[in-house]
Amino acid sequence: MRIFGVILAGGQGRRMGGTDKALVPLSGRPLVSHVQDRLAPQVEDLALSANGPAGRFAFTGLRVLPDHVSQGPLSGILAALEWAKGADAVVSAAVDTPFLPCDLVPRLWLAGEGGLAVAESGGRIHPVCALWPRSLAPDLRAFLSSGGARMMEFCDRNGVARARFAPEAPDPFLNINTPDDLALAEQALREGA
Repeated sequence: MRIFGVILAGGQGRRMGGTDKALVPLSGRPLVSHVQDRLAPQVEDLALSANGPAGRFAFTGLRVLPDHVSQGPLSGILAALEWAKGADAVVSAAVDTPFLPCDLVPRLWLAGEGGLAVAESGGRIHPVCALWPRSLAPDLRAFLSSGGARMMEFCDRNGVARARFAPEAPDPFLNINTPDDLALAEQALREGA
């Protein structure tokens, strides 16, 4: 099994004042670096899905994949599936989830038995943290071309499995969407998360 990864960094960061969330510092390092540290050891190759000047991410050493169509996170998933030639699947994670589980990839793989699987924690589904078989690329392209954009709609149409994670402190799927979320993450890191 060959699994590649993609960090989705295409959001607008509206609740963070319109800033590029990937570059927001958390304990002196950009958010993207925290996610890269968690996901890179679990995958064979890792890329970053982002639009705009790719040079701003040169420090990561990651290939930057622009969206071919701009319809939210699924556009980044499609770009990653088309990039990951030779892989069986791509695991996605949001750039604002610095506490991702260190066993995210194997648990997604096992939950879906190699098929589409999303993370779930505390009864909440996290479709951005998911395993996407490469075979879904044509269906995803057609879904986006027809105007579809909702992640769970696409997932449900393709028989998604759920990998259940126990809620912990800090929440492994904590999204840093606001300055308050950033303050919580800073506190968690100070406490040894």
